[in-house]
Amino acid sequence: MRSTLARRRVLHVITRDIVSDYLAWHVVVNGGDSILEALELEARYQVSFWDALVIQAAQVAGAEVLYSEDLADGQRYGTVRVKNPLTHGG
Repeated sequence: MRSTLARRRVLHVITRDIVSDYLAWHVVVNGGDSILEALELEARYQVSFWDALVIQAAQVAGAEVLYSEDLADGQRYGTVRVKNPLTHGG
């Protein structure tokens, strides 16, 4: 996300404010079970391990929408639907 904001020449202070807002979000800590579930998601959906770990964290957090510029917009992974913030205006 930071590199995208930098490419769009978003001011440092605005980027800092955006990131500060994100700190209010629930943080999912990955452990052994997370890794095992991510391996299952990787195989089931043919995504990278790191993308699978992000999907798994979104599922654990109870998120309905996962904002990602890397995954296919509109794709569903179980209960989570991907939304590309760059094509939807955030």
